[in-house]
Amino acid sequence: MSEVEEQGRKPSEELEESTEDSEEEDSEEEPKLKYERLANGVTEILQNDAASCMTVHDKFLALGTHFGKVFLLDIQGNVTQKYEISSVKINQISLDDSGEHVGICSEDGKVQVFGLYTREGFHENFDCPIKVVALHPQFSKSNNKQFVTGGNKLLLYERNWLNRWKMSTLHEGEGTITNIKWRANLIAWANNVGVKIYDISSKQRITNVLRDNTTLRPDMYPCSLCWKDNAILIIGWGSSVKICVVKERDPTEMRDLPSRYVEIVSAFETEFFISGLAPLADQLVTLYYVQENSDHMEEEFRARPRLDIIQPLPESCEEISSDALTVRNFQENECRDYKLEHSEGESLFYIISPKDIVVAKERDQDDHVDWLLEKKKYEEALMAAEISFKNVKRHDVQKIGMAYINHLVEKGDYDTAARKCQKVLGKNMDLWENEVYRFKTIGQLKAISQYLPRGDLRLRPAIYEMILHEFLKTDYEGFATLIREWPGELYNNMTIVQAVTDHLKNDPTNSILLTTLAELYTYDQRYDRALEIYLRLRHKDVYQLIHKHNLFSSIDDKIVLLMDFDKEKAVDMLLDNEDKISTDRVVDELKDRPKLLHVYLHKLFKRDHHKGQKYHERQISLYAEYDRPNLLPFLRDSTHCPLEKALEICQQRHFVEENSRMGNCRRALQMIMEELGDVDKAIEFAKEQDDAELWEDLISYSIDKPPFITGLLNNIGTHVDPILLIHRIKEGMEIPNLRDSLVKILQDYNLQILLREGCKKILVADSLSLLQKMNRTQMRGVRVDEENICESCHVTILPSDTAQPFSVVVFHCRHMFHKECLPSSGTIPGGQYCNICSAKRRGPGSGILEMKK
Repeated sequence: MSEVEEQGRKPSEELEESTEDSEEEDSEEEPKLKYERLANGVTEILQNDAASCMTVHDKFLALGTHFGKVFLLDIQGNVTQKYEISSVKINQISLDDSGEHVGICSEDGKVQVFGLYTREGFHENFDCPIKVVALHPQFSKSNNKQFVTGGNKLLLYERNWLNRWKMSTLHEGEGTITNIKWRANLIAWANNVGVKIYDISSKQRITNVLRDNTTLRPDMYPCSLCWKDNAILIIGWGSSVKICVVKERDPTEMRDLPSRYVEIVSAFETEFFISGLAPLADQLVTLYYVQENSDHMEEEFRARPRLDIIQPLPESCEEISSDALTVRNFQENECRDYKLEHSEGESLFYIISPKDIVVAKERDQDDHVDWLLEKKKYEEALMAAEISFKNVKRHDVQKIGMAYINHLVEKGDYDTAARKCQKVLGKNMDLWENEVYRFKTIGQLKAISQYLPRGDLRLRPAIYEMILHEFLKTDYEGFATLIREWPGELYNNMTIVQAVTDHLKNDPTNSILLTTLAELYTYDQRYDRALEIYLRLRHKDVYQLIHKHNLFSSIDDKIVLLMDFDKEKAVDMLLDNEDKISTDRVVDELKDRPKLLHVYLHKLFKRDHHKGQKYHERQISLYAEYDRPNLLPFLRDSTHCPLEKALEICQQRHFVEENSRMGNCRRALQMIMEELGDVDKAIEFAKEQDDAELWEDLISYSIDKPPFITGLLNNIGTHVDPILLIHRIKEGMEIPNLRDSLVKILQDYNLQILLREGCKKILVADSLSLLQKMNRTQMRGVRVDEENICESCHVTILPSDTAQPFSVVVFHCRHMFHKECLPSSGTIPGGQYCNICSAKRRGPGSGILEMKK
């Protein structure tokens, strides 16, 4: 809740939003309104007099006092004009919409209506106090010279065409009239009984809204009236609020009823007594008179008035905000001493009390930012100022950002503070340098380093060098990261190189510093030094460096080092750049490293079978030693390889497969049997070659070796007739597992017999099926018509005159001939055949159909 402090304040500082207790001070809910006292001339007036009423116009204010004076004030409270109307209290001041005419009534019965800029006027003294006066909203127009007064009666004054005022009584007999509000053609007034509405156009009273709490004195708790628009009237009386809507009656329902009627759309009770009402969009601003119970006294005491914003509902209301106002002398004021006036154009609300006038207005974007800053919500304040920068007048976005950065630094959140510098400081290099030095002072240069400008706008080189030196002292990895991320133009490269060199004297093997030094050398175009470091470190970027800067002339003597580091990448690079590093040079460098030499020559051979042809003989032994699976493909694809040398090496190394593939199958089989003694492998080899001579060699070699005979008996049945082997076995020779081997041979033979019988049955069935199909096909008729032609003379097969006898021969191959176009059957032994198909064997097309007529 907001308070208005009274003492020790200058006029511009008189209003301060505070809370009633410590709990409310900690509230995070932002107030909806802001307050300030109406000062200047008003302060002096209220020191010697007291405010009794006030009317608000968009251009000026009209203030009435208890001593019968009326002051016209500007919006700031300066007096522009003074009228001495009476010696007693001014009860009401009314202005028309144009602000050119004013109506005034006082406690002694005086009523004055006059123009502020003309001499025309109305002056009348009544014999009773006149509580209210209201001018027609369009009073300045000649046809609307009307006003009403309220005392014991509601009187309407109209100026006729003779320029005289005509009076008529609209209502009387229900006590004193305490309030009147005129809007368009509708006059609403309140008396002791309730609220009435009169339609000036139809001259009919259209409603009577009764007062709810009749125990309250109407003079002590007066009715508050307010038109929201031309059809909605808001009534506040005691602690009840009613919202009434004036509607047009359906013509079919009129009869003797008024053309309009009133519907109450909302009615609810409030916690306190109402002193004033005003609309705010679809909400209500209510001024409450508050009485509270003291903890030490049984009697109630007068508390500070409250200004609430509420959301009306059909039978209740929702409180949006609530502010307690410390107006001057609030302890002495009663409910009738407070009034609420509002300016529709600017959403200004004036709280009037005898000794104080407070202006409430909706908070703007500047006020919102103020509140956020006060609550130390700097990030939200910065965001709000950026989003609504056109509406922010009193605040500077950059200053708010600086306050946010200061706040983060005070909290110790240095990373966030540094990140915000990018957004807040922008292109202001002076502010950037100040922040860098501040972060240096608090030992947080690392935090701000990654956010420094590094594009077209940049700081002095000394700033970047200072940060690099700081990282070099404490964080080698962070230093290396900055060197990679920062463009070299930001700092003096030689200065940093020297600093890194000095640190390497104490730690010469530090890989991070060496890598960073290589990067610095690269940027400084000293590629040879960078290459030395990369090779020393076996760094992955060495190949990229060589390619990018064409350093092939520098790696002639470093080929072995490159191969040791990554032979695949090294070989690819050497082969891609043969014009810069010759094959002979590479082979010479790798002559003492045969395995690496093999990798290089193998990839060279894969790319081109002829480029390294003079090294093919050497490659045979390299393949045999390091890559036997690729030996055979090499021997097959190479046309420059001496086969005698290859055969010699294969025999020396007992490479059976290679021997066989080179055509020396008998030698390969001999190596398997004699050197390996592996009968299963020998049998498998013989099966692969499927050569009768090899089987004979295998049987001859095995005939005196019982284990070999057993192996042959178990596997030979499907490739060679087992009888050949059995006949050659010497009598009396003991052969392991002979019975099992013979049983297996018999089983294999039975299986072969069964397979042959099955195949024979399938063959016979298929032959019969195909024969039947051929027979059905040949038995079908063949259509012959005018479209068919003789395949020999190419004339239509049927004559034009079918009455004449003719002969046509149709073969089963669907070729047709005139009989006379075929050779005589006597010239072809065995019958006639289709000339077109005669080159083929006798088959389905050899049959003949003869058509005669």
